[in-house]
Amino acid sequence: MADQVDPQALDEVVRFTSDLIRIDTTNRGDGACRERPAAEYVAEQLAGAGLEPTLLERTPGRTNVVARIEGTDPSADALLVHGHLDVVPAEAADWRVHPFSGEIVDGVVWGRGAIDMKNMDAMILAAVRSWARTGVAPRRDIVIAFTADEEASALDGSGFLADEHAGLFEGCTEGISESGAFTFHDGRGNQLYPIAAGERGTGWLKLTARGTAGHGSKVNRDNAVSRLAAAVTRIGEYRWPVRITPTVRAALVELAGLYGLEADPDAPGFDVDAFMEKLGPTAALVEPTVRNSANPTMLQSGYKVNVVPGEATAYVDGRYVPGGEEEFRATLDLLTGPDVDWEFHHREVALQAPVDTPTYARMRAAVEEFAPEGRVLPYCMSGGTDAKQFSRLGIRGYGFSPLRTPEGFDYQALFHGVDERVPVEALHFGTRVLDRFLRTA
Repeated sequence: MADQVDPQALDEVVRFTSDLIRIDTTNRGDGACRERPAAEYVAEQLAGAGLEPTLLERTPGRTNVVARIEGTDPSADALLVHGHLDVVPAEAADWRVHPFSGEIVDGVVWGRGAIDMKNMDAMILAAVRSWARTGVAPRRDIVIAFTADEEASALDGSGFLADEHAGLFEGCTEGISESGAFTFHDGRGNQLYPIAAGERGTGWLKLTARGTAGHGSKVNRDNAVSRLAAAVTRIGEYRWPVRITPTVRAALVELAGLYGLEADPDAPGFDVDAFMEKLGPTAALVEPTVRNSANPTMLQSGYKVNVVPGEATAYVDGRYVPGGEEEFRATLDLLTGPDVDWEFHHREVALQAPVDTPTYARMRAAVEEFAPEGRVLPYCMSGGTDAKQFSRLGIRGYGFSPLRTPEGFDYQALFHGVDERVPVEALHFGTRVLDRFLRTA
């Protein structure tokens, strides 16, 4: 098929990315974020494409936008296409280009959200507006959602939409969003395009140790800080057992075929760690998702050096593979021991989507159309997205926000990183691939 994106769409995707970056939607998790200006911007662009966007808020200023495009086949299931409007914080002093400038330097758009994920927001807008100009209608209904609060709890965003406005997503059985179909250069001359078909579950934990408060100079065998430190050390040093899920198994088999390696993930004694050593840099795609994990991240206790506090707390970023939550809970019970309590500070489910579906095949075909030199394979995300909340509605989620980037451009490192940026050519590629997929989905 020939490229069907009109030239105006390629100009618009760059402009939309820059414009959205300039709208500061920093989400520090304290409730102070205001996505409304960005929501009004995308709603204006959707209205310009003849759609009727709905703006929805759980909390004033925390705005979501939803619109539906009618397909030509009323019997087909609907597809959800979603992107979040908020971004993580950025310290301007650390950046080479101001993180909220949206400046284009040497063919690259700079700023917070350039990768995560105002680029995809812009691609959605550009594709939809291109359809309005050229008279294109997709085969199935497409529901577009721009959400608030993804970078925190999603309570004001996808969680609110799934719980309070499920009717807007009627008929949706599958969805696409961030973190998939990007170029991964393997260091051997191959370009891989991993499409996400799973996410580890989120288990952010709060640990609490209690003891006897007292003077720091006295013997204290009931010390909350010591108890907490011991538990945190056990958690940090624990080696979780291997748990290979169907999505990861499919990735391992594809990679074995690509590199001429032998791999039977179902065989007794299969050593996934030894196999990943043979993969070299490509192991980064699968290594975080063959196990559960728990990383201590925060410690809080005391108020004066010569006072033993009666309580100490810690926070742990826990993640569990699909089907691994029960083991995760039981292991935390053992690692914390009898003197430390733990609870979920934030919890979300693990996800897994099939890779033998027509939708996955169409995503693969769309990438291969514009990157014939690439190799598409499935993978599981180590973190999570709004797909977790939308899964409450029975929507299977995939990570598909296509970008083709040059060798040396570390896409994954730029998520939440300093000097986040995206090449203009990557945006053009992504818009073409997204357009092709959505036309045929």
